[in-house]
Amino acid sequence: MFTGLIEQLGRLRRIERVGSDARLIVAAAYEDLVLGESVAVDGACLTVDEIFGDGFAAMASEETLTRTTLGAATPGRLVHLERALALGARLGGHIVTGHVDAVGRVKERTPQGKSLRVSFELPRALEPHVAAKGSIAIDGVSLTVNGIEGGAFWVMLVPFTREATHLDRKQPGEAVNLETDVLAKYVDRLLRFGRASARDDEGEGEVGGDTEGVTLSLLLKHGFVR
Repeated sequence: MFTGLIEQLGRLRRIERVGSDARLIVAAAYEDLVLGESVAVDGACLTVDEIFGDGFAAMASEETLTRTTLGAATPGRLVHLERALALGARLGGHIVTGHVDAVGRVKERTPQGKSLRVSFELPRALEPHVAAKGSIAIDGVSLTVNGIEGGAFWVMLVPFTREATHLDRKQPGEAVNLETDVLAKYVDRLLRFGRASARDDEGEGEVGGDTEGVTLSLLLKHGFVR
């Protein structure tokens, strides 16, 4: 689990193809990494399998390469890095799993004072999981969705975010990794399937019987949706 608060910018030093997978060699200024721990690289959760004095290596599976921008990455690219959340640490962003949902693209950039408004294409499959004033991770960065319109959404990059990440450098047409709010995914699934029932281990009887699951009327009743 991650928070979407980027710890540092790393750089892809080398990419070694291993069949349909790839081994990523990342230059980074970590001093206490341990083998087997998770690091989000541009929002994709990877497992550290080798540690160097100035970086680490991690394998990216075919699934990860296909679903994220890492599949088209080249040596020299800057990447956002975040280690997994430590128990008891402040959750300053939002709950980020490191499981990228889809690749989106930058649509427009509009300076607003010292901040930058950036809009992104929103893949249709992700539309139910993105809400105005909700959270989204873009290349692993936790951001607030300011608005949604016409198959796109936009966020504001404040000066700190512009300096601490490489989102400020993204130009129209460039690809980014998108991960929507994990809570929205489960609510959507419950709404789609309506009632839920399960059999016990021996297949005798139902657990829950005719009890209603989470429905739209239930969410409306308690003010979760309008």
